[in-house]
Amino acid sequence: MLRIKNMQVPLTEEADLSVLVAKRLGLPPQAVLGVVIVRKAIDARRYRGAPIQFTYMLDVEIAPAHEKKLRGKLKKDKNLEIIVPQPLTERNFPAPGQGELPPAVVGFGPAGMFAALTLARAGYRPLVLERGADVDTRTKDIESFWQGGGLKLQSNVQFGEGGAGTFSDGKLTTRINDPLMGEIIEAFIRAGAPEEIRYLHKPHIGTDLLRGIVRNIRQEIISLGGQVRFGAQVTDLELAPGGELAALIVGSEERIPCQAAFFGIGHSARDTYRMLLSRGLKMEAKPFAMGVRIEHPQEFIDRAQYGEDAGHPRLPVADYALTYKDPVTGRGAYSFCMCPGGLVVAATSEKEGVVTNGMSNFARDSGIANSALLVQVGPEDFGREVLSGMALQEKLEHLAFDLGGRDYKAPVQTVGDFLSGSVGAQSFLTSPTYRPGVKTADLHDCLPEFITKTLAGALPYFDRKIPGFADPGAVMTGIESRSSAPCRIVRDRENMMAEGTPGLYPMGEGAGYAGGIMSAAVDGMKAALAFLTASVAY
Repeated sequence: MLRIKNMQVPLTEEADLSVLVAKRLGLPPQAVLGVVIVRKAIDARRYRGAPIQFTYMLDVEIAPAHEKKLRGKLKKDKNLEIIVPQPLTERNFPAPGQGELPPAVVGFGPAGMFAALTLARAGYRPLVLERGADVDTRTKDIESFWQGGGLKLQSNVQFGEGGAGTFSDGKLTTRINDPLMGEIIEAFIRAGAPEEIRYLHKPHIGTDLLRGIVRNIRQEIISLGGQVRFGAQVTDLELAPGGELAALIVGSEERIPCQAAFFGIGHSARDTYRMLLSRGLKMEAKPFAMGVRIEHPQEFIDRAQYGEDAGHPRLPVADYALTYKDPVTGRGAYSFCMCPGGLVVAATSEKEGVVTNGMSNFARDSGIANSALLVQVGPEDFGREVLSGMALQEKLEHLAFDLGGRDYKAPVQTVGDFLSGSVGAQSFLTSPTYRPGVKTADLHDCLPEFITKTLAGALPYFDRKIPGFADPGAVMTGIESRSSAPCRIVRDRENMMAEGTPGLYPMGEGAGYAGGIMSAAVDGMKAALAFLTASVAY
């Protein structure tokens, strides 16, 4: 198999890839028997007026009669190489012993889902305990809340089947580079995700598709002998005299004997954090980030990134990534979870709090671009106590609730008012998309000064990077407070169990070891593999 790297195809070139490959290799079209896209990215940088390029990595099958002609090219062209296709990973684990207690998985977000799927495929029939509702019930509850109905404390954007990632942009990008990522992608495709996520540089699924995908993964786990229980919140642990896990307490009194439990609780399970700390688990405060959501017309972002090619049918809606470092304090600010063609959504899971997040469907066709603008927050800002960061989040969410009118409307402010110290402008560049609704307010009243000062420096800087980004009418919605966990459950690096609590496997975002769908899924899968291999390298 021949691999072609860094193959540039101009946006204006619409020929079949096999024809372009043949031309690139100097071969007749019939010499190319097959082309598989390994990676596809967009290069919107323009060199001397050159058009936007698609950059491909391709695996190509060449007819044997033409292979000899390529040997000379391989020595001279660094972007050509022969590869040996790798077979799919196959693992064989010993079957569970007779009468052995099934492993429990607490939480059914990405980490819990892939821990459970890995255990089920190995024959271990996991018991999944999810505090929230199934994805269909959850969708109805969330939509009702967004339309002004009551908040369901166990069925919302944070809690329920699929976790917080199900009601997000469904981005599958991550900074980690782990061989398990390919297995995660294939599992998503098997469950109904589009095959393009195999090769796109920035793959995403979208909330609308994710709902069906997580349902299908649940059905696979059940078909393999696993159980998935909704409305089953783990409220306490029972530990043996030696500190090892002995049982889980569900609800007020149900006791489930358990020797191995995988905790993928999510970054909003504040009551569970308190319970674990009270039971003596080793935890530590960690840095996170907070800020606001900002919205622009998607057309504006497209023009900024693509220029005159904006709107071309072969181009996806554009995104951006911005970073800033305050020259005086050294504190960083950055865009996060940028949602092209999306919405700002109500993401609280607690009474009398306002939390925002970004979401989009697969088509990304709302016409509005939104992103979090976050500022780094560390223990020096909130104290060294384990749950001090969580307490700060709660305090600011309640302030935002008060500013919004105490009915789950969110406080909003234009960039112009924010920078000038004014309040009340409603000449919005775009109508705020947050539901149940918004109320103009001063965001300085629900965010600490170190955040507002850093944002005030970042906005003009971002405007120099994307002219018009800090348009006076651009609307900012508060607050984005749950970008990641405010604490970490300390675990052993070798066996991934909680330090001092054998049998308990903290994993994913809620445990402080991941930052998105893919990294959480990989962490959950690694935790399951650590259990299955009893700490033997895999």
